Amino acid sequence: MMRAPPPKVPLSVLLLGHSAGAGLAPAGTAAERVSIGDLLTLLAGRSGAALMLVFALPNVVPMPPGVSGLLGWPLVYLSWQLMLRRPPWLPRIILERSTSAAGFRALIARVVPLLERAERLLRPRLPLMTTPLAMRAAGAVCLGLSVILLLPIPLGNMLPALAISLFALGLLERDGLCLLLGFAVAGLSVALVWGVLWTLLKAVALLWPL
Repeated sequence: MMRAPPPKVPLSVLLLGHSAGAGLAPAGTAAERVSIGDLLTLLAGRSGAALMLVFALPNVVPMPPGVSGLLGWPLVYLSWQLMLRRPPWLPRIILERSTSAAGFRALIARVVPLLERAERLLRPRLPLMTTPLAMRAAGAVCLGLSVILLLPIPLGNMLPALAISLFALGLLERDGLCLLLGFAVAGLSVALVWGVLWTLLKAVALLWPL
């Protein structure tokens, strides 16, 4: 008689357990660092959507300067691979980027409550939105949003990060409604960023008329 496969550990539990001490220095020390490669090892065997969620969700809440740059480049690569339906892979120069163990703990403390609430609401539905074609479209949109995350726009990374997080959650749980919400938020974020850029261009034109 075949045994049922063990239940998959929720992503929130996995991250919380890792931040609590697995492989990290004791709280209050600054010597230990957590690299993107460490996160890739932690999430080995999970889909690229899980990695995208880990890198996007911290940008949904206000974070110190530089966090979006640290987490944005992995999203560019992962979104590109999702669009092409390839397994997740990151170059060594990105894998070696790191943050302090204390910073990682603070990041997880802010992100995990959001993730736990989302995990309780998600379920498989609207299968038309989880077809391979829909996933390629989601990857293409996430690629554009990942580029926006790298731009130095004040508070301009929160909506794109939320959209990418919704896409990733929808892909993880095969939740088509979550993917639809991701497309809607992506449209709002592009409109917001375009409005900010247009305002900046008009201000520059007023200060330095041709």
